[in-house]
Amino acid sequence: MMKRIPLHRPRIAAAALIVALGAPATSEAAPGVVKLTDTQLDPTALFFVSFDGLVNNASYQQSAILSHAGFQYAAWYTASRTAVVARRKLPAGAWETVALPHQLSTNDSHNSISLGISPTDGRLHIAMDTHDTAVFYIKSEAGLVSDPGNRTWVASRFGPVQRTLDGVDLGTITYPQFVVTPEQALQLSYRTGRSGAGTNELAEYAGSWRTLGKWSAGTGNYTQHGATSTSRNMYLHGIQYGPGGRLHAAFTWREDNAAVMCNAGGLANHDTGYVFSDDRGRTWRNNAGQQVAAIGTSMQVAVSSPGLVVDPLNVDHALMNQESEAIDSTGAIHVIISYVPGRFTQCVSDFVAQRRSFARAFHLTRSAQGTWTKFEIPVALNAFGRSQIVLDAANNAFVVLPFGRIVSASAASGWTDWTVQFDGAGLGAFGEVVVDRERVASEGVLSIMYQRSSTGTTPSPIRVIDFRLE
Repeated sequence: MMKRIPLHRPRIAAAALIVALGAPATSEAAPGVVKLTDTQLDPTALFFVSFDGLVNNASYQQSAILSHAGFQYAAWYTASRTAVVARRKLPAGAWETVALPHQLSTNDSHNSISLGISPTDGRLHIAMDTHDTAVFYIKSEAGLVSDPGNRTWVASRFGPVQRTLDGVDLGTITYPQFVVTPEQALQLSYRTGRSGAGTNELAEYAGSWRTLGKWSAGTGNYTQHGATSTSRNMYLHGIQYGPGGRLHAAFTWREDNAAVMCNAGGLANHDTGYVFSDDRGRTWRNNAGQQVAAIGTSMQVAVSSPGLVVDPLNVDHALMNQESEAIDSTGAIHVIISYVPGRFTQCVSDFVAQRRSFARAFHLTRSAQGTWTKFEIPVALNAFGRSQIVLDAANNAFVVLPFGRIVSASAASGWTDWTVQFDGAGLGAFGEVVVDRERVASEGVLSIMYQRSSTGTTPSPIRVIDFRLE
């Protein structure tokens, strides 16, 4: 049986930690998957390893592959470094590709491609190739994705490459992520500053772009091992709207001062936090509903803000930043985090090697009353990288682990009956993958975009595999 151990920490309203000690506490079968197709986007996609990842498959892209109005869209860099965007008619049409007038500027896996759709005018938006630099931005003509059956897929449908959002200068940014509001406006979440000293901001498109401003701060003190860090940044596990128009954001902090760690070979991330907004990102509230930020003002989410931490963890466990989150039909947030549990070590000294040897993924979810439940997924990651979570119409959870492995758990079990549904055999995936969340919602089909492993800078195939969730 599962042992439920209550956590009583002063920084969280209420939480429960569920530790896997045996068989799940239910006989319900975990939901399964059925493989449908595995199609090739490009036989020679750009390949290089940077920050232990690939530029074409990074969890923080949020939307490198997405669906809208019966078509699916994907983007990547091909062997020539050229950015490519493709589409196909669902469920299984042939892929059409367009080479965009931009080549990747540097071998940095942060400089990935993110896609967004503005439903009100049917444009495809592309933000790419940025790591503490000005963004490269392209948008399509109006109607391209709202009326795709009557529009040819050709380069002339896209505008020029810009270093601003139609004249709106964001400055130097990283991690552009698009999200659509309940009113069908398109928002862009991004980080300004740098790792260890950055802030999160929002911009909004409703026919034209405007900046909304900052909502997080890197200020405040974090002390451990006799050292104090005075600067940091918030890394989002995602930013997504749920039922009722609530905008959810789970996150971890990255400290700038490595002296707070037990060993300089660790990873200075700590704690899992949570905030939400009921006014489209203008103000933000903590887990208990207390306002902790107002966008564009001095009141911003900071390490010293009350009630942020929902799962405490110090900097010594190689907690990963920027994994994933999903919102279920009741409005509850589900978050995947991963780190090296204390049963293996209390002091990570080589975060890449020890994550590969010992890291485990955990599923966290929040009840309507604000209590959190945590459960260790009983499958070794055997990888440095991150996982992706999606939910089906019945709120069953599917987590795509590194290498394209799929595990699932049923809502009926309280997400405790985690079972391997696909072991990734035959994919040859490098590590992290990206998923199409829109297609899960619209069709109950999970599309996973993955790139095959290679060596050095030898190009490799990038592909999309589809599974029906059942």
